[in-house]
Amino acid sequence: MSQQPQIRIPATYMRGGTSKGVFFKLTDLPEAAQVPGEARDRLLMRVIGSPDPYQKQIDGMGGATSSTSKTVILSRSESPEHDVDYLFGQVSIDKAFVDWSGNCGNLSAAVGPFAISNGLVDPARIPENGEAEVRIWQANIGKTIVSRVPITDGQVQETGDFELDGVTFPAAEVPVAFKDPADGEGAIFPTGNLVDDLEVPGVGTLKATMINAGIPTVFLNADELGYTGSELQEAINGDAKALEMFETIRAHGAVKMGLIADVSEAAARQHTPKVAFVAPPADYLASSGKQVKADEVDLLVRALSMGKLHHAMMGTAAVAIASAAAIEGTLVNLAAGGGKRNAVTFGHPSGTLRVGAEASLVDGRWVIDQAVMSRSARVLMEGWVRVPGDSF
Repeated sequence: MSQQPQIRIPATYMRGGTSKGVFFKLTDLPEAAQVPGEARDRLLMRVIGSPDPYQKQIDGMGGATSSTSKTVILSRSESPEHDVDYLFGQVSIDKAFVDWSGNCGNLSAAVGPFAISNGLVDPARIPENGEAEVRIWQANIGKTIVSRVPITDGQVQETGDFELDGVTFPAAEVPVAFKDPADGEGAIFPTGNLVDDLEVPGVGTLKATMINAGIPTVFLNADELGYTGSELQEAINGDAKALEMFETIRAHGAVKMGLIADVSEAAARQHTPKVAFVAPPADYLASSGKQVKADEVDLLVRALSMGKLHHAMMGTAAVAIASAAAIEGTLVNLAAGGGKRNAVTFGHPSGTLRVGAEASLVDGRWVIDQAVMSRSARVLMEGWVRVPGDSF
């Protein structure tokens, strides 16, 4: 039996939007984990408490949901156009891997505050009062994010009256702009179509908008799946057949989008693509008990993350929603009533969210100039996280 003593690593536990995760400065990690590879992955899994066959992550910092099984590594950027480099790792709950294939839009809102508080941003760029613009290089997808962090008396302001459905308490608003949010150098629509016929064995042929903005996402019509778009988590997550259906759809969508070569590879790529379904506005009761009225929203959206229906909306999927809504003819745009629009308010299981995007057609290809949304962020705990010394 191993009796290797634990080591401690400086870390900060933060909430960003409707997610939370463990944040590290790259230089604070053990030397073996400062570079990509097995040692880094094993360390982060041990920190979070994975893989856990019980799916509880009791022996780690994770919260046993996709929204709380997250890690972030930050470093001062070597690029003069950026302040900080941001790397996101989605840790699988029950399997032994860390998915580096995409970004977390919610935790993106916490990157600027962390970077400022931890000396990763030039102090000359931080006002005594007002907003500090933090230029973030999102290393997973190779894109720029610009965060505007409120500053009071030279310090990050975390408290405020900005309310975000899916988060219990108000906090300071942090506007986040995702510049040209297509993943890497890929096209916004990998198939070249605004709507495709997606053939899914055992399910049927479904209309699908497959978009690569914020995070690769497969959008479907709720009614084709037998849903209304007003479902809450238990309606999906308590239905094993539904979850299996969505995973099958996700796997075939991943192949169609060119993310994987064969459906067998989908199990090792849980973070992307996301699957979401849309519907026209309707009244429903949110998970908090809040009544959402049809005239308060432009459409309804439900999205799955890491195999389960999300309790609110992933930040990156919100970027995909905003982008698809801005382009006439997508399923998202049509569910919102069609026509040209640069912002939508959509209903999700926890309430509503307003997002905006600017789209343009360049040489026959759609380009998203930027997508914008407001989040909030807060430090929950800071100090050291401990792991057994032989765990990585």
